[in-house]
Amino acid sequence: MKLPKYFFKRLSIIILVLTVITFWTEQYYLNFTDDIWYDDNESSCNVSNIKLQGGLITYISNEGKNEYGDLLWDETASEDIVRAIEKAEDDDDIKVIVLEINSLGGYPVAAEEVANALKRAKKPTVALIREYGLSAAYWSATGADIIFASQNSDVGSIGITMSYLDYAKENEKDGLTYNQLSAGKFKDTGNYDKPLTPEEKELLMRDVNILHENFIKAVSDNRKMDIEKIRELADGSDMLGQMALENNLIDQIGGRYEVEKYLIEKISEDIEICQ
Repeated sequence: MKLPKYFFKRLSIIILVLTVITFWTEQYYLNFTDDIWYDDNESSCNVSNIKLQGGLITYISNEGKNEYGDLLWDETASEDIVRAIEKAEDDDDIKVIVLEINSLGGYPVAAEEVANALKRAKKPTVALIREYGLSAAYWSATGADIIFASQNSDVGSIGITMSYLDYAKENEKDGLTYNQLSAGKFKDTGNYDKPLTPEEKELLMRDVNILHENFIKAVSDNRKMDIEKIRELADGSDMLGQMALENNLIDQIGGRYEVEKYLIEKISEDIEICQ
């Protein structure tokens, strides 16, 4: 079939219009993104705000994430916090590092890693305890130069637990038998499907007491307090912010507003918190 001449004329006009629109769109897009990039650089922040929320662990395994990479449980990895602290240290724009805490605790090694990273930082460090700063989360906070907490915050809980349920009696009731096949006298210690022997309990309590003493010493060293004073407080109980202040477990009563005022005075300039 032979196409009429006006068809090709109209087709040429359409192609020309589309070319112009495409060119204009690309230029607009480039200009728009350039403006965003420019604005980001013009409004650089000077306060690194790092969050410790939920359970504190050393790392988050793939089992803790869904297929999209989102967390399945409320937890924070010490390796991520340490990396964020080190990144803030290397950023010339960052003047101070804030660790914002809302955690009931976690594991000793993770706490030690966070506290030590804060202690290594050459820039000023601040810990802000919001609702909870307990156990491993409090241990982490002690690495900061100064600790803030609300008068209503739960603070402390300097203690160690390995408590757990065993299902031995339930298994027996259900007709299940635990068959121990292990080499090493204590290899199955703590298995949920069998009761602890007296020797196994003694073995676990040995480690509980060592960890407790390590916790006490870390708080004493980090807070520059007499170790016997910390030992008196280290019964595993928590206390509200005002009592924590009276016992020198924190330095000031306050929340975000008070921390921001402190930061302005500390660095003698307006602050912008990194998001």
